[in-house]
This record gives sequence, C-alpha cells and structure tokens, in this order.
Amino acid sequence: MEHNLALYRRYRPESFAEVIGQDHVTEPLRTALANNRVNHAYLFSGPRGCGKTTSARILARTLNCEKAPISDPCGECQSCRDLARGGPGSIDVIEIDAASHGGVDDARDLRERAFFAPVASRYKVYIIDEAHMVTTQGFNALLKLVEEPPEHLKFIFATTEPEKVIPTIRSRTHHYPFRLIPPRVLSDYLAEICSREGVPIEPAALPLVVRAGAGSARDSLSVLDQLLGGAGPDGLTYEVATALLGYTPDTLLDEVVDAFAAGDGGTVFAVVDKVIETGQDPRRFTEDVLRRLRDLVIVAAVPDAPATGLIDVPADQAERLVAQAARFGKADLVRAADCVAAGLTEMRGATTPRLLLELICARVLLPGADDSTDGLAARLDRMERRLDMTGGAPSAAPAPAPAPAAPPAPVVREVPATPVQAPAPAPVPPPAPAAEVPAPAPEAPAAPAVPATPVATQREPEPARVETAPAAPQVTGGLGLVDARRVWPDVLDKVKEMRRFTWILLSQNAQVIGLDGGTLTVGFKNAGARDSFVGGGSEEILRQAAIDVIGADWRVESIVDPSADPGAAAPAAPARTVA
Repeated sequence: MEHNLALYRRYRPESFAEVIGQDHVTEPLRTALANNRVNHAYLFSGPRGCGKTTSARILARTLNCEKAPISDPCGECQSCRDLARGGPGSIDVIEIDAASHGGVDDARDLRERAFFAPVASRYKVYIIDEAHMVTTQGFNALLKLVEEPPEHLKFIFATTEPEKVIPTIRSRTHHYPFRLIPPRVLSDYLAEICSREGVPIEPAALPLVVRAGAGSARDSLSVLDQLLGGAGPDGLTYEVATALLGYTPDTLLDEVVDAFAAGDGGTVFAVVDKVIETGQDPRRFTEDVLRRLRDLVIVAAVPDAPATGLIDVPADQAERLVAQAARFGKADLVRAADCVAAGLTEMRGATTPRLLLELICARVLLPGADDSTDGLAARLDRMERRLDMTGGAPSAAPAPAPAPAAPPAPVVREVPATPVQAPAPAPVPPPAPAAEVPAPAPEAPAAPAVPATPVATQREPEPARVETAPAAPQVTGGLGLVDARRVWPDVLDKVKEMRRFTWILLSQNAQVIGLDGGTLTVGFKNAGARDSFVGGGSEEILRQAAIDVIGADWRVESIVDPSADPGAAAPAAPARTVA
C-alpha cells in the first residue's frame, strides 16, 4: 500500500537527522530538546516544500516521546509509532490548516479546547499550517493564549510569509527561518532515492530534476515521481527528462553557442527555426541559452569552476563548457548574456516571442551595432584577437623576407640582360655571334633552373591537395558544418587519448570554421598556435581521430580564425596546411 504513495510522502523524514539542507535549524532544535530547554511557541518560516510542516511534526513527536528529553524520537514508544510516517496519528497533536480555519470563530474554538489536558501524551501540540492566512482578528483572539499558555500546551506556526504574522504573535515565538535546499545536496538526495527505488538515472538528468524542483524537496520529489513513472527499461535517461520537462537539449545549446562564437548567423537562425518547428517554447529556450551563457561567464572567470563545484554539470559537459568559453572574449560573453537577459524580460507577456528571440540573436551577433559600454568592450575583445593575429603577422611577414631575396634578383637581372644583348648582337651578327651564343646558352638554362626550383616546390603540394580532396567526400557522406561542430567535442576526446599536446592546442585555441566536401577547416586564434599545430604534425592526429570517431577521412586545413579579422584570411590562405 505504501508503494502507491507519492515519493514525497513515502520518504518524509521521521527525525531531524533525516531532514536535509536545514542544519541551521535542526541542530539548535535537537540541542534544545536534549537539554529540555523547549519554548512554548515556535514559528517556522521559509519557501514551500523545504520541510517546515515535517519539522513541526518531528518536533511534536520528539516532545511526546516517552524517553524525552531526547534529541530525536526513539521510534519505539506508542506516541512515536502513532506519529510515525503512515501512523494513525495522535489525538494530542492537532494540525490546523489556517487557509480554511483562520477566522476569529475558529480561534475562539481553539482557545476553548486548548485548556483541556492531553489524553495520552505529555503535551498537547497545535501545528498551525499556512499561519499567514489567519486573520488579524483571529490572531488577536489567540494572543493571550499564545502569550501565557498552560504548561501542557505547545504552539508551532508554519508559514511562507512570516511578515504577515502580526508582530505581537511573532514576538512570543522562537523564529526559525528555513531555506531552499542547495542543488548539490538535493542532487545527492535524489540519486539516493533513485537507488532505493531500483531505477537507474543518468547523471545528466539529475540537474534537470533539481532545476525543476527549484530548491524545494517536495517539488523535486514530485518531478522525480513523474519521471520515474515514465522511465523505460534503461531507467531515467536525459532524453526522457528533457522531453517531459520541456528543457532544451544540450546538443541544441552547443550548436547555437558555437554559432555565436563563430559569428555564424545562418546556423543561429536555423536553430531558432528548429526550436519553433519542434514546438518548443521560445521563452524556455531563451532561458536555457541564458543559463548556458551564465555557465560560460563563470568558466571564463574561473577555469576550474566545474571541478570546484561552482557549476554542477557532468564531466563531459564540463569539458565542452571550457572549450566554448575559450572561443569568446570575457566582455563578449558578458555582453551576450546581458542581451539575452534583457530580451528574456521583454518576452514575458509578448505576443510574438519568435520575433523577439530572433532580435536577441541578431544583437548578440552584431556587437558593432551596440554603442553601449558592453558593445565597446566586446569590440575591444575582437581587436585584441586581431592583435594576437597581428602578433602572428610577423610569421606571415616572412613573405617580405623573400623580398630581401631580391639580392639573388641580380642573377635574374643578368638573365634578362642576356636576352637584351641578344637583340644587340643582331645588329652586329658577323663579329661575334658564335662566341656570345654559347655564353647565353649555359646561363639561360641556369637562370630558369633557379626559378624552376621554387615553382616546383610550390606546385608539388597542390597536386597532393587535388588527389586527396576527391577521396574525402566519398567517406564523409552527408556530414555538414553543423554535424562537424556537434561531433567536435567527441573528436577532441579521441585526440586527447592519442596526443595531449594536440588536444591542448585544439581545445584552447581552435574551432571548426568550415566543412566543404572532404576538407575540414580549423581556425586558430593566432598564428603562433596555428604554427605549433602545423609544425608538430598534429594535423595527422586530428585526421586519424576523425576517422576513429565518425569514420570521416577529412583533409585538414588550418588557418588563422577569420571571424576575428576577416582581412587576415587572405594572407593566411597561402600558408594553409594540408594533411
């Protein structure tokens, strides 16, 4: 029979030791009970579902325990059994719902009955729930009784709005404020309940339940009860939780955040269209994007935030957050979060939420159109990225270094000089045609031999590109840019197993820029990181990782990220590396 009860009733605490997240209340109460320093009236306040009424019942049970004074009920005496979870109750512990019994007549009736001694217990205890619903006249009728009650009488008021309890009553009570339960404590508690119920739950689904419960144990257990009812043979999966609770899947959030980082408006608005077409709530999606940006802001400020518990996310998602935060500037992230937060406020009550969502995305994508301080800071972030790349420009500046190779140009000048003298001997052919002809002849082949060498070295890589390019599309199939960005974290995980140096370069400095046929273009923040990637043979590691993870034999091209400086793409083009 008990198995059919709701979870929040089946697992209602029976002692203060079982109450979670309220140590600031339960420990002083246990000490007072053990020392027999109990007051005649208590006021328990706090958010709904955080344990006020449950603690009131435990307090009444402990007061009437046959072994009192004691900090926790023994659970063996008749009074403890009567007041236990699923017990018949005690005639000496009376619960009153003030929402329906808060008038002056109810208060007078309570006052008349309160003077009768308890039937079988040490104390007669009145638990008045929703005490803020008692009228002012009702409180005034109770005032004298609460101020000077008989020795056998105890009052426990429970309310979510203590300020509505009149000051004269409040001043006669010991006030204990309850708080929302911390997410980590609640998450561990829910995992323990799932274990007791014999239902496996994915670690990624737990934060969703905690978020839906909003710090309330009762609400979280109600949500978990619903999810466990719909769990299949695999237990409670992340997909089931997101579908039932209406939250945005992580893959969609990863897609839109990666597009924000790359300045890819096409992908951003495609995600918005997907949200609308699948029937998701635009407001909920905006809230989820804001929550993700908040996590990224914290990760950008504190890189080890997932490990220290500042952010409660699974390990695999923590790595993705660190990689995503590295693709933004700090001011860029803060500005994006501000834009989404302001837009979310505007969306409340709006009749066209899709339009507002698209406008929010447009603002995030265009910091140049924002003349506020945040917009300026975001543009400065991008300028710093350009400076990083300009710092890499000297490495691209070796292009002028060939220009100093102009000293060999005199050799080239001698070559044209001979052809110039070839027409000169034409007017004087008889004197020395044969002597000058052999001399230019050896110099002419030598002169072409000098330029021929660089031309050959420049053209040799090109046929390699042409040969590998057609083979790659056959392997990659229908994968596109969005798919490449979606599997990028998995590819990085494989790279980490193969070579940690390559993983550090890619996770901290690179992102997917494009996928054209069989060519994967990877953009680096600066030329230094790109040169380290190319010079260390890391492109072959990345290529092999892609083959192992998704079976795609991509040709890897590494460039300096053009999203930070579109003009830098042109000079960087000749230096692209092909694996």
